[in-house]
Amino acid sequence: MIYLTGFHAIEEAIKSSGPGRSPGPLLMAKPGPRAKEIAALAASRKIRVDRVGSYELDRLAPGHRGIALAVDEGGSRQTGTGPAADLEAFIAGLGDQKNVLAAILDEITDPHNYGAILRSCDQFGVDLVITRNRRTAKHAEIIAQTSAGAVSWVPAAEAANLPRAVQDLKNAGFWIYGADMEGEAVYSRDLRGRIALILGGEGSGISRLLKESCDGLIGIPAQGRIDSLNVSVAAGILFYEVMRQRRQG
Repeated sequence: MIYLTGFHAIEEAIKSSGPGRSPGPLLMAKPGPRAKEIAALAASRKIRVDRVGSYELDRLAPGHRGIALAVDEGGSRQTGTGPAADLEAFIAGLGDQKNVLAAILDEITDPHNYGAILRSCDQFGVDLVITRNRRTAKHAEIIAQTSAGAVSWVPAAEAANLPRAVQDLKNAGFWIYGADMEGEAVYSRDLRGRIALILGGEGSGISRLLKESCDGLIGIPAQGRIDSLNVSVAAGILFYEVMRQRRQG
């Protein structure tokens, strides 16, 4: 069991709750107005609300703001509340859908980056996030807070073998592009249709096997003096470009 303490993270976890993945209880100790609003939301969703002493809440959820939500760490890969997905089922459910965007995170280990990427995924319509199991950032509270609760909404699938997952996507009609600072300018590529973007880990970039499986490498033209953009910032720019192209038809 883990505890979420950020207001946004708690609120989105409650809003996204449903059959089979309902969090709780919600613990309260001397709550302020914002915490009371969240408690009312929890009650409306049939989530148990417990009043506890400040000492007890301090022990269970250090850094709380008068409120904490218990979630089952085993219920989801990131927070115990997010929508876990299966790659095979995801592909099977696409039907004749043309515009689909998947994000493949290769060794993203910083939970702040991971959470920020999930927030961009939510904002720019990423349909699925794919990670390598056991090798991705797992700090649930940091991820939930950094993503502003987006982790509760963005479908995520874990794969034991990312190159194999990439091949499965290719078989389903996806074009695979790797994010690389030396890649072709992102706006010069047609990113409509079924697209999967691979984002490499901090410092190491995309692993060799995954890079070899790419249909192309795309980058973000820049004129700064430092080496490159932070991976979470780059992700947001790339996702936005996909959305922009699709809206322009």
